[in-house]
Amino acid sequence: MRFFALFVFFCSSIQAQNEYPKDYFRSPLDIPMQLSGNFGELRPNHFHAGFDLKTQQKEGLKVYAVADGYVSRIKISTFGNGKTIYINHPNGYTSVYGHLSKAEGSIESYVKNNHYKEQSFEIEMFLKPEELPVKKGDVIALSGNTGASEGPHLHFEFRDTKTEFVINPLLFGFDAFLKDTKKPVVTGVYVYPLDSKTTVNNAKRPVLLNVSLQKDGTYLSDKVVSNGVIGFGITAHDIDDVSFNNNGVYKVQTFLNGKPNFGYAFNTYSFNDMRYINALIDYSRYKKMQQRVQKLFMKAPYDLRFIEVDENKGVLQVSPNLASLYRIEVSDYFGNKRTISIPIHYDLLPTIIGTDQPQSKYFVKALNDSNFELGNMSVFFPAGTFYEDFNMNFNVVNDTLFLHDDTVPAHSNFTITIKDAKSNEEQRQKMFIGKVQGGKVSYNSTYRKDSVFSTKVKVLGNYKLLSDTVAPTVTIANPIEGKWINEQKSLQLTISDALSGIKTYNGYLNGKWVLFEYDNKTRKITHFLRDEYLQDGSNVLKVDVVDNMGNSTTFETRFYRGEKK
Repeated sequence: MRFFALFVFFCSSIQAQNEYPKDYFRSPLDIPMQLSGNFGELRPNHFHAGFDLKTQQKEGLKVYAVADGYVSRIKISTFGNGKTIYINHPNGYTSVYGHLSKAEGSIESYVKNNHYKEQSFEIEMFLKPEELPVKKGDVIALSGNTGASEGPHLHFEFRDTKTEFVINPLLFGFDAFLKDTKKPVVTGVYVYPLDSKTTVNNAKRPVLLNVSLQKDGTYLSDKVVSNGVIGFGITAHDIDDVSFNNNGVYKVQTFLNGKPNFGYAFNTYSFNDMRYINALIDYSRYKKMQQRVQKLFMKAPYDLRFIEVDENKGVLQVSPNLASLYRIEVSDYFGNKRTISIPIHYDLLPTIIGTDQPQSKYFVKALNDSNFELGNMSVFFPAGTFYEDFNMNFNVVNDTLFLHDDTVPAHSNFTITIKDAKSNEEQRQKMFIGKVQGGKVSYNSTYRKDSVFSTKVKVLGNYKLLSDTVAPTVTIANPIEGKWINEQKSLQLTISDALSGIKTYNGYLNGKWVLFEYDNKTRKITHFLRDEYLQDGSNVLKVDVVDNMGNSTTFETRFYRGEKK
């Protein structure tokens, strides 16, 4: 972590808004810009990397190249950004277009050819400058809802081509497409006692502060009374004049007695920074209450490069005979600002609300390697797996490993190992280590050597050895067996697996591989019928589906196409 003086942070924020070309790029859509998600918005396990642009709640809007360049990469995935196009521009930046329904023109032809060349729906292609050049304003695709999208929209990003750092589109003049005269909204201010000796407002756990509006438009909170080490947190969102929904805040800055002590602005960051969101927020509260409190301090340092802190990393020491004033400023890119002032006093108050921290004989030191073992199960945490030390619940009951719970975030992989002495070799070939939560099972890629199984995961919780001997299911909603389907434009089936999940699927028409597109939200695969893969009269469709344990199902049907004879 780089502990710079915070005046450098202010300068860099101002500089960041001036160093990017403002009039070089156009909008990727030809409708008024509205945001369903903005840059830096807090998402599960990551900061949002771009804009989510509303598409009038429908698919099929034309998507335009925002400037001259060439298609440098195309990725087709069942998760993440789904169907995605990347365009490199000669000024050193890359624009990214995600959740597309399909590409257009020569780009779509290139994609289709590669699907058949690789015989796979999920593909990734890296192109040379001369292969697919584009001009500013060219239609490159149609908007969609593919991948992990929860509704029709266009995910749009800017990246530095060399470093792949993502960059806030507002820095490229996209603020001209939005109107924002509204201040960010702070919905909660919290104060945290940061060690076991500290009491704050009669509590040894986080306290929600009451705030009141002042005549000058700022807010003043109730007095904080403490006797030790504290930090603050906020829940906040931003709104603009045209998007009609809550988005993330652009900038947060705090001051202690007028001196900056913690701050950040969402201008640019790398993909390596993404998972540090779980250190920035109160992760435990988020998992329990689905509420993201942004912590304005570092109890333990973490390397999130766009945060600037003082020598105490935003942590406050409340001392006798010294009253302090803490100030939080939350701003948007357009200069609208919300200010909250918090008076702090020292006093020894009795504890009325105790700590909610669990006690356990197992203690994990974040900066050390740790290995724990019970019976036939063990877990190894490499140094740096967690952001902070914690007391860990650890037990083995009825062949299940109880490994704390997902209220403590892991930054990187750790290893779970289970020794099996009950099964034979044939049975072990169908076994894996799964995460068990309620009635839901999550498959984890598992390595096996003889009777010892191991897996690398990033989430605490309950794990056990599971066996999957049941083949996937393949169904067709509208059976076509023996039917003439001249008017039908596509074939659609549902594929699913109850335990380990689908690993591969392949479709064949008359013995030749054909493309089926997969939608993970509906578990449906769709083939769009093309004459070159059909024959007059009888046609045979076969679909092979294999799960992660090698169990397979073959679906086969015969239909007719062309002139009836």
